[in-house]
Amino acid sequence: MMYNYIHHCIIEAPEPPPFDIPKICFVNAALVLAYAEKAEGLDQPGTPKLVPGSVTIGYLTEESIRLDDNSNFTKFVHNSDPSPFILPGKYGYQPAEFLVFTQHIQYINTGGQVYILDYQGITTLLSDPKILTHLDVNKGQKLFSEGNYAKGVAAFEKEHICNKYCKWPGFQLDTFGGGKSLGTA
Repeated sequence: MMYNYIHHCIIEAPEPPPFDIPKICFVNAALVLAYAEKAEGLDQPGTPKLVPGSVTIGYLTEESIRLDDNSNFTKFVHNSDPSPFILPGKYGYQPAEFLVFTQHIQYINTGGQVYILDYQGITTLLSDPKILTHLDVNKGQKLFSEGNYAKGVAAFEKEHICNKYCKWPGFQLDTFGGGKSLGTA
């Protein structure tokens, strides 16, 4: 959703943005289910017939993030604050600033209902995000476990600090924010 929005805005804008757009994605993930086998009757004399049983355990598996000499596993955006977790000038600040901007897009394009927090990984590959939903989503029932900080969605416009990405006219985003300023323009 974010990159579709970004791409569309850049194509429609009278001039390109004065910054590069980072290429960041989430790891590939899969749900692995282990099934029990149960024996029913005999397939051949003395050999039980094996049939699929029920799920005995499930695992969420993720693509491995490989670190090299130029990358560190980093928390870019905290799990309860829509601002960079990293100070300006430090490793990972530029991706963190971009990820905060992506929250703005998510919030606007879902009508203020959803955005992602807890961005962590390396500068090109992220893992284990936290999805925040407004209390109206799923009629207030827990959608994403105890980690859903619903007040965070309600406070987004007050706590989000717009940065250079949010403020670029080509993205046509209303600016909000209060919170603490980290000197981003």
